[in-house]
Amino acid sequence: MSSNRYSGSAHLYDRARKFIPGGVNSPVRAFKAVGGTPVFFMSATGSILKDVDGNQYIDYVGSWGPMLLGHAWAPVVDAVSKAALKSTSFGAPTPIEIELAELILQMVPGMDRIRMVNSGTEACMSAVRVARGYTGRNKIIKFEGCYHGHGDSFLIKAGSGALTFGTPSSPGVTPGTAQDTLTASFNDLPEVEKLCAENKGEIAAIILEPVAGNMGCIPPADGFLQGLRDLCTREGIVLIFDEVMTGFRVAPGGAQQVYGVQADMVTYGKIIGAGLPVGAYAGREEIMRVVSPDGPVYQAGTLSGNPLAMHAGYTLLNELHTNRAIYDELEQKSAYLAAGLSRVFDKAGIAYTMNRVGSMLGIFFCEGPVTDFNSATRTDAERFRVFFHGMLKRGVYLPPSAYEALFLSHSLTSEHLDQTIQAADETLADILAGEES
Repeated sequence: MSSNRYSGSAHLYDRARKFIPGGVNSPVRAFKAVGGTPVFFMSATGSILKDVDGNQYIDYVGSWGPMLLGHAWAPVVDAVSKAALKSTSFGAPTPIEIELAELILQMVPGMDRIRMVNSGTEACMSAVRVARGYTGRNKIIKFEGCYHGHGDSFLIKAGSGALTFGTPSSPGVTPGTAQDTLTASFNDLPEVEKLCAENKGEIAAIILEPVAGNMGCIPPADGFLQGLRDLCTREGIVLIFDEVMTGFRVAPGGAQQVYGVQADMVTYGKIIGAGLPVGAYAGREEIMRVVSPDGPVYQAGTLSGNPLAMHAGYTLLNELHTNRAIYDELEQKSAYLAAGLSRVFDKAGIAYTMNRVGSMLGIFFCEGPVTDFNSATRTDAERFRVFFHGMLKRGVYLPPSAYEALFLSHSLTSEHLDQTIQAADETLADILAGEES
């Protein structure tokens, strides 16, 4: 990175490292996977980010997914502003909680009750606890490379930042927790069936991202989700879809709608707050009855149902619910970008694999197919590092990790997409020239 172009970010990073672990409040932000100084941002509108040095970028991170209609979308800003004037928090019930709950359950197939929490991590932790309380069993099955937040049970062979930093199992996770967490390969139904047979009557839940987004974008193989559904029904296991990324993004009803497979519980994250800190877990009536105060499974939070997040989320989701053309337009933009990038990659003759589900896109610098954790780790991380910085220099902000999905926003224009494709063409030309010299 040029010291002049990013001098403000460099100064802030040096200052931050004196007070914050690694200088950041979430590890991937440190740019360790791609090198260089992390970019500190000042503002954003639509799909354009502006950093503290005045540089502008086309955004393909979107706060890791929730900015489906773009940053600073005026109706959300207005809703938050009006709500803040009445109070930023009550720690008590408010009417908007009910309105958002009703709206989500109207949009999402098969869910009867929903509980608001404060993050996707908290939603997944709570859903697993509820599943254990409901079934009276202790063990869960998760999948290598899927990331469900930093809860202890989920840091066994995890994706996202844990995969990026090469630490898929974290110190601080107790042996007992590890013993209760069984792992399988994504898209490998026979392996899941084998684990269930070996742990007959002991498994409370199977949790997965129905479209993996934390080891790049990896869709489910044909029949995989339905196979899990059938297995869970047969064995009395709670099937949990972590739709923190896919929920309300790949379709109004999320991955359940796209693939026609019904989970028992679903978890959500920041998109239901239009990017504010929020999460939720939903489930069938008989499962959610065990949640306190109706049942014995305790879960609480002073900021759960925070009015700012509730008003922001209702405003965004109501727009998605009433204006379904958004999804058609977003699909067209995503397909256009994927096709354009494929053309320039083919032209460059560089080994790559591109996976896409709706407005989620994964680019891997390796031969395909990429269908699970092991095949995702074949990607050339060094080539991605060079590609990332080449795109950054040309005003395109990609996720700073080879193992994260790109998220497209409806606010992207055809000019933005063409600029991105052109930037990729120029960056790949530079990469090839550098390798030949």
